[in-house]
Amino acid sequence: MQHSPARAGTLPSQTRSFTTVFLIELWERFGYYGMQALIVYFLVQRLGFDDTRATLVWGAAAALIYVAPAIGGWIGDRVLGTRRCMVIGAIILSLGYALMAIPTTNTWLTFSALGVIVVGNGLFKPNTANLVRKIYEGDDARIDSAFTMYYMAVNIGSTVSMLATPALKDYVNAHYAGELGWHVAFAVCSVGMWVGLLTVGVLRRTISHIGSPPDALPLDWGKLALVLGGGVIAVAASATILEYQWLARLFVYVAGIVVLGIFVYLIRTSEASERAGMAAALVLTLQTVFFFIFYQQMSTSLSLFALRNVDLDFTLFGAHLFTWSPGQFQALNAIWIMILSPVLALAYTRASGSRFDLSIAAKFALGFVVVAAGFFTYGVAGAFAVDGLTSSWIMIAGYGLYSLGELLVSGLGLAMIARYVPARMGGFMMGAYYVAVGISQYLGGVVATMASVPQGMSDPLQTLPIYTSLFNKLGLAAIACTFIALAALPLMRRLTAAHQAHR
Repeated sequence: MQHSPARAGTLPSQTRSFTTVFLIELWERFGYYGMQALIVYFLVQRLGFDDTRATLVWGAAAALIYVAPAIGGWIGDRVLGTRRCMVIGAIILSLGYALMAIPTTNTWLTFSALGVIVVGNGLFKPNTANLVRKIYEGDDARIDSAFTMYYMAVNIGSTVSMLATPALKDYVNAHYAGELGWHVAFAVCSVGMWVGLLTVGVLRRTISHIGSPPDALPLDWGKLALVLGGGVIAVAASATILEYQWLARLFVYVAGIVVLGIFVYLIRTSEASERAGMAAALVLTLQTVFFFIFYQQMSTSLSLFALRNVDLDFTLFGAHLFTWSPGQFQALNAIWIMILSPVLALAYTRASGSRFDLSIAAKFALGFVVVAAGFFTYGVAGAFAVDGLTSSWIMIAGYGLYSLGELLVSGLGLAMIARYVPARMGGFMMGAYYVAVGISQYLGGVVATMASVPQGMSDPLQTLPIYTSLFNKLGLAAIACTFIALAALPLMRRLTAAHQAHR
């Protein structure tokens, strides 16, 4: 933590510093999830991609978006500074959404805009989270609650935008020609990012003392030019990867081999006392990869299912309540997360120290059971369908189960790295974890292509069995993951015991 001695006595409170970071994170997630709610629909309905190409392009983009923070975190720590990278990343993100707002169907412009979002996210995401850690450095009791509130910022921002951007797109398209609604919605994502930047500008004094060592030095314009030059190359590389699917596959395979190689190398070269914890982290990371394949269905196969086979009218006992746009159903995930997070936190606290206190590995297994139940809920949608359209309440139930599974698996992923990996490898392993998540985002896109609907097929009675077949297969896959997680429990107990014995 950096601060000047002259102002040491008048430093802002931790709460005020955290609030500033909380607000920019909220607005950044507003922009990102507002874009995500529409992107697959945009590729299919505006650019005319078939389902397979749309899901693979978004799967590859999501993979790049998750891989980029592994590099951006290092740039923040060693080159430009954590605080500066957060601001630079936010500016680049706003530019990416602004490029999406240009009213054109040029594929290369769309892919370049996604490449700019990849670079912006790579600089913003790891450094914003790192600032939260630095604000509460040395205060373990408060850092857990701070990250819980930080996660809440993610869900508030994403809920509002995923409800707003699809509705805005529909309204503008209905009242103006030229399919302008898509581009107005993306423009709102860019505006949201600028609101976050203006907030940080107004409240900059609250975080001026927080950062990594480069933040305390004058800006090195040469290093900034190098980073921005590298960013331009990364944008071009990302756009090329999105255009050529064989390149995307090659990128994912190479990234997978590199991450696995890094894990094996670190386990072999680490202290004997550290190996058990590292091996435990590898087992749980592999399970997390499987989970994120399921996670990617929300913005791919489930989104297209909502478009083609869900009755968008919410009715209760025959009374019409409201109507949603297909893209708005993605907001159910964030809404359920906000409802279930405090319930689960209370349950963990109550169970602590009792026979009901589950290990992280056991929670992973339970998470896969719940995810399976969620996909089987979507799988039986056909039984509640009228003329090929299933009830919107099925989506609410399925998302509820799925979101509980997410909290049990994904919500514990970073806690797992913190618990099992030595502190000196923490930042590096966090990056490797995100790369692993990125790989599974692409694989999730590949899985979603199993429910690709042939172009020209629009009859809900024909498309419904295509989707329910995939969802039932995913339910069975989640059951298989449960058995794998249960089979790994004895190994995890031994590794955890060995890890704790050497602490």
